[in-house]
Amino acid sequence: MHVSLCEGIDWVGFVDWTVRDFHSYSTERGTTYNAYLIRDEQTALIDTVKEPYGAMLLDNIAGLIDPAKVDWVVCNHAEPDHSGVLPQVLAAMPNATLVCNAKCLSALAKHYDTTGWKTKIVAPGDTLSLGKRTLEFINTPMAHWPESMFTYVRQDKLLFSMDAFGQHCATTERFDDENCIGTVLEEARTYYANILMPYGASTHKAMDSVSGLDIEIIATSHGVIWRSHIPKILEAYRQWTSGKPQPKIIILYDTMWESTAAMARAFEEGAATPGVHVKVIHVRRNTLTTIAADVFDAAAVAVGSATLNGTMMPQLGAVFAYLHGLKPTAKVAVGFGSYGWGRGSAEAIQENLEGLKWNVLRTPIKSQYRPTPEILAECRAAGALLAQKALEMSGASV
Repeated sequence: MHVSLCEGIDWVGFVDWTVRDFHSYSTERGTTYNAYLIRDEQTALIDTVKEPYGAMLLDNIAGLIDPAKVDWVVCNHAEPDHSGVLPQVLAAMPNATLVCNAKCLSALAKHYDTTGWKTKIVAPGDTLSLGKRTLEFINTPMAHWPESMFTYVRQDKLLFSMDAFGQHCATTERFDDENCIGTVLEEARTYYANILMPYGASTHKAMDSVSGLDIEIIATSHGVIWRSHIPKILEAYRQWTSGKPQPKIIILYDTMWESTAAMARAFEEGAATPGVHVKVIHVRRNTLTTIAADVFDAAAVAVGSATLNGTMMPQLGAVFAYLHGLKPTAKVAVGFGSYGWGRGSAEAIQENLEGLKWNVLRTPIKSQYRPTPEILAECRAAGALLAQKALEMSGASV
């Protein structure tokens, strides 16, 4: 199977309908591993696929050209979901030279036996002529690995964007305008929050590096290819990489006998303010992936848990571990929790909120067993304070 992007350039990747876990990223819609074949006076393969799908990639290429006639294999990113079949591919392409930057080759050598590979190291600004087309190489370090690179084809106004602008979304339709754009943007946002958020500054620099290019197609490494909604995804990335929060409050909680749930509902009631979006999330009934996507651009977060064995509930501990790695910034927060004969959850939450370097507005609100009307009123007041701060931080009208 292959799909034409434009004359002489085809998608030859693999659609993975069944994957549901991508190193703890919940891929409920599956994903794709995108590779592209450019046929000119010389032929270049742009990226490969995950290791189990090498035969499918080679079959797709063989539908267009004898793999032995491929001249160049460009590796924009060394992560195994894009490079996993390089040994198999280069064995099937004895005349091909691998093209990558120096950091990428070093990373590949730590994954595979690169002995005998023909290689061409490219630096920022280097070009490679294929005939009528020229490949231009743009280093984009830490967006999201040190060796990350974009490849641009000026003649077709086409950017091979590696992991930037991607989505984990399996579909038979390869382009943005063939799919529900709302779904595609939702998946792009989830992808950014779970993969690129820790590297927002680097991703912002990567966008700056291509801001002067004329781009009509963005060929991603995962998900659909952008051709009709490029301004929308570029504007979304400008917003996401700016770090500016939205007027949004996320209330995360886990509960045992519904005491903490009642406190969470009181936070929700207090936070109800025109112009502020409030979302309540029971962490045990949601995935780390969706939680991270909700938290990353929220201005305010409230976090609560029942006490279990002297600390917070286990899934909330997992949420904090995940968020500590993603490093979401620019947030105000309040902790809360319930306990029985022994305390611990609210204190653990407070410690984690401070560890995230969020602006913790007050000491945690605690309830022994069932929350009293006074404690629920305190939760409502804290919710109202979070709403006020969310409006102020986002620049919305107070």
